Amino acid sequence: MLERIITALVLVAVVLSCMFATQSQYPMFVLMIIAAGVAGYEWYKLMPKKTKNTLKPVAWAYGAFTAALAALALYLDDVALLLWAASILSWILSVYWVKAYPEYDGWYNPSLNFIGFILISAAVTAIFAVWHSSPWWLMYLFLLVWGADSGAYFVGRKLGKKKLAPDVSPNKSVEGLYGGLFTAMIIVVAVELLYLDLTFAQHVLFLILSVVTVFSSVLGDLFESMIKRRAGIKDSGRILPGHGGVLDRIDSLLAAAPVFAAGMYILKLIGVDL
Repeated sequence: MLERIITALVLVAVVLSCMFATQSQYPMFVLMIIAAGVAGYEWYKLMPKKTKNTLKPVAWAYGAFTAALAALALYLDDVALLLWAASILSWILSVYWVKAYPEYDGWYNPSLNFIGFILISAAVTAIFAVWHSSPWWLMYLFLLVWGADSGAYFVGRKLGKKKLAPDVSPNKSVEGLYGGLFTAMIIVVAVELLYLDLTFAQHVLFLILSVVTVFSSVLGDLFESMIKRRAGIKDSGRILPGHGGVLDRIDSLLAAAPVFAAGMYILKLIGVDL
């Protein structure tokens, strides 16, 4: 437990420093590239393979390519938008994969290597874009995802009876999902009342975006759990003592970040400038 707490404190300090300690974009840029590279390395280890003889060298190459794609997208807005769109489409498809598992596992094939490039690069570029808009909006995204996750954990632990996806993640319950959504709504209402000056219609749009983001975060968590279960691996990595791998920490954000960033982009296009 002490190891887990120390790791969490270090992570929080690093991320908050990159977010708030300087107005320079380079610390956050470097953090996103490192996260993309490590997440790519871990993703490759979860993929179906015919042989494991060249696992580590190829995994590092995969991670490097993922980091390079993320770096390109961080510089080119059009590439980032395409990645977000492709990522959201992939997450929509994954709803069926999660619901049909384990009866259907045809999704577990080499195409996941390509999907990994998209999902990881889209997530880190989305996080960077939200941060670039305002560090406080990125903090809101983190609070929304982590608040929903914490609410789901505590409510599910106390009241959980009906399983949400028993073959994918046996510990998650429908009651926990409701608890997580309720916790997230407290955050949404607090932010809207205290910090936002929007019309009623704009408030509704922002609420919808926040709710969709929360459900996306749950899907991201379930999808990564399903891949690990199918691959027969408990944790995506061991780089974070007490927490597993980078993917284990950002699984919810893989889906939530592109949805939230794309939603903010669309709201801005229609005149809702957050």
